[in-house]
Formats: sequence, structure tokens, C-alpha cells
Amino acid sequence: MNKQITDEATYQLVKVLKTRFEGNMNRHVDLIWNKIEKKLIENPGKLWSLYEMEQTGGEPDVVAYNASTDVYTFTDCAAESPKGRRSQCYDRQALDGRKENKPANSVLDMAHKMGIELLNEEEYRHLQTLGEFDLKTSSWVKTPDGIRKLGGAIFCDRRYNAVFMYHNGAESYYAARGFRGALNV
Repeated sequence: MNKQITDEATYQLVKVLKTRFEGNMNRHVDLIWNKIEKKLIENPGKLWSLYEMEQTGGEPDVVAYNASTDVYTFTDCAAESPKGRRSQCYDRQALDGRKENKPANSVLDMAHKMGIELLNEEEYRHLQTLGEFDLKTSSWVKTPDGIRKLGGAIFCDRRYNAVFMYHNGAESYYAARGFRGALNV
């Protein structure tokens, strides 16, 4: 698979990301867009992943920067779980285990194909300090091995001005549950 986007798509994506960055400075205080844009242009594979995040409704934005490694972290910042990533089982094992009404994909397979990482609970809770997300939807998060080995998976949402973590069978899927990802650039 060619993990590059056209020059025009690159231009449009960078324009959208810059506008979102400038409109949400509370997510990345003291960061400078020109430095981020330079890193993006130097990494076409990362741009492709951000394009996939955008195309599936994620609205990625910079939410962290590690100065010691010079790495920026983009996370899906759509108000609700991205529409293009809902109604999926947690992983391939759960998908293969369904006998009927199988969804089209699994969360972990889709994240891998997009070149992004599923948020873990800590990252999800950090995102919620930057705004209010998943007020009507929920998002699968990276599930610890011990829970997954027992057939479960975890997801989070925000209700009553608090962030909640829940469990479900990994084979379950719902129209209002998707996933949020992160990409380091």
C-alpha cells in the first residue's frame, strides 16, 4: 500500500491542521506551528496517517510535545468518537470469534492499518483535561493483557462531568463506540 498523499492533499491537510492548531492553543501552550509543519513535511508517512485520521473524522491535533526527543503527539480531538471508526470489535481474535453479525473490521486492525496507536486509559484521561470529549459516544482504549485474556476489553467516555472507564466483551460493537488514536511525529 502506498502510504503517501498527493501534493494537493498535503497542502489541504496541513492547512486544516494549522487552523485547528491555532484555534485550540490550550491543547499545546508554547508550541510553534512552523516547527511542527516542518516535521510533518519531512515525514510523508506520518502525513498519510494524519490524513487517515482526518478522513475518518478524528480531527487530529497536537496534544503533547517531548522536548528531549523532539516528538509531537497528535491525538484525535473530535468532540465525539470518530464516525468512520465506529461499530467494530476490539481486535482480530474477537472479530474471528463472532459467529454472526460480524462488523467489517476490528479496532486494533484499523489502527494498525492507519499507522496509529490506540489511546490507553491514561492518554484518554489526559485528553479529557484538554476539553470535553465523548459526551454522547464512547471510545475503546488499549486493554491490559490480563483483561483481554479473559475475553474483555475496556472503553471510556465522559458523563456527568467525569471520565468513566467500563468493560465489555471484546467481541461487542456499538454504533456509538469507536476509538481514538495517537500519532508521534
